[in-house]
Amino acid sequence: MRVLRALLSVYDKSGVVELAQSLHESGVELISSGGTAGALRSAGIPVTGVAEVTGAPEILGGRVKTLHPKIHGGILADRDKAEHLAELDDHSIAPIDLVVCNLYPFERTVAEPNVSENDAVEQIDIGGPAMVRAAAKNFSSVAVVVSPARYRSVIDAIKTTGSVPIDLRRELAGEAFSHTATYDAAIASYFTGPGEWPKRLVLSGDKIMDLRYGENPHQEAAFYRTGAPAGVAAAHQLHGKELSYNNILDADAATGLVSEIVGCGAAIIKHSNPCGAAQADGLEVAYRKAFECDPVSAFGGIVALNRTCDRATAAAITEVFTEVVCAPDFSGEALEVLRTKKSLRVMRVEPGLPATSLRSVTGGWLVQSPDGIDPAEDARIVTTREPIPAEWSDLRFAWTVARHVKSNAIVLVKDGAAVGIGAGQMNRLESAELAARRAGERSLGSVCASDAFFPFRDAVDAIADSGARAVIQPGGSVRDDEVIGAADELGLAMVFTGRRHFRH
Repeated sequence: MRVLRALLSVYDKSGVVELAQSLHESGVELISSGGTAGALRSAGIPVTGVAEVTGAPEILGGRVKTLHPKIHGGILADRDKAEHLAELDDHSIAPIDLVVCNLYPFERTVAEPNVSENDAVEQIDIGGPAMVRAAAKNFSSVAVVVSPARYRSVIDAIKTTGSVPIDLRRELAGEAFSHTATYDAAIASYFTGPGEWPKRLVLSGDKIMDLRYGENPHQEAAFYRTGAPAGVAAAHQLHGKELSYNNILDADAATGLVSEIVGCGAAIIKHSNPCGAAQADGLEVAYRKAFECDPVSAFGGIVALNRTCDRATAAAITEVFTEVVCAPDFSGEALEVLRTKKSLRVMRVEPGLPATSLRSVTGGWLVQSPDGIDPAEDARIVTTREPIPAEWSDLRFAWTVARHVKSNAIVLVKDGAAVGIGAGQMNRLESAELAARRAGERSLGSVCASDAFFPFRDAVDAIADSGARAVIQPGGSVRDDEVIGAADELGLAMVFTGRRHFRH
């Protein structure tokens, strides 16, 4: 398939002049319209306007220009079929061998705050997707390019052989269909009303990288981003080995937790669960307090900070083996310290909240709205004893941490730092006992958060035995009266939030 005639119609004009110049030098006739044609003419590159090819002017403010048999006939004709070629001759249609097209920036437009519906609708491309899909369908005869990143490979092929090899055409066709599918998915998502779940869920993402393996070495894996401007998928790695599947999961969990801490905050994550979290007046102090919660589990953990990492904090982190450090930024001195650890991954991550939570199950997906931030500002006191101000502060911090611990979750906090965490147990009593055992004597005078209600008083007894003095929990059990009575009996303050925060 020798390339003799090319149609160029792009919104993103990166590299298009250089592409057109190379095609022109290779003897390829260029067809274009609108802004693309203007850019090529300004560069002194000969180009034939679409209107000259079709014999019809652009109409409706440019909405209709390429939707014409002389364009789509030239793209869709199968060169291996004599009858197709005969029809082209009958209608004086010249074949088009290369289509270079990318689409209006719909996703970028609707991401702008307060964008109007009219502005959004005007960015729905019609002619572009039609040309792209037509060329991709007819990849046996036509090459289609939707990304400037592909211009070089196409230029090199045409310069070398005058054509685009079939294997490359097939690959480009796949990219083209993926491009239009992603575009249509974004439009469909825009037209799904607030609070509605679409009848057909369409997922799209751009591959960031292939991963060495998944959760285990025998599993294949890759990492994709949806286009959100924040979070781990939009992070910048500043140092260290490539990220693993488990690193990414844990980094996401860690940054999600520290983003909700109001003061200087630090969290250490191991296997998606916090093994330490703290807030303090300074970042180094917050990290050291988080580390003290469970130094054994912190070995090989993922650290996240909610402030720019300074030299002192970096030095504290490098005192123990750490897999990943995430922060919104790093000072130059901090990077110097962290880079002394060859394998340590250093990630600049802008925190963000997910629009939806999505998980796979066999044969389907579970989709839900995000859990959201819950500062427990409207928690109500249900016991005779009220929490004192210092306890209130720790209760709210414990409630934040508990939201990020796998259920059943029990978190003991003292002086703005988690001192004991019980996670992922099959009953709440064992989680309470685990948190108390990890805290040891540090639990004296602590407070407790439970992600869900206490079904029996036994876990409350265990919490009181550990030395905790106040409890925050959702309430809602049929035995709430029994649990409140136990708290009164044991001298505990207890508050109900009315909201459960399971994390499975």
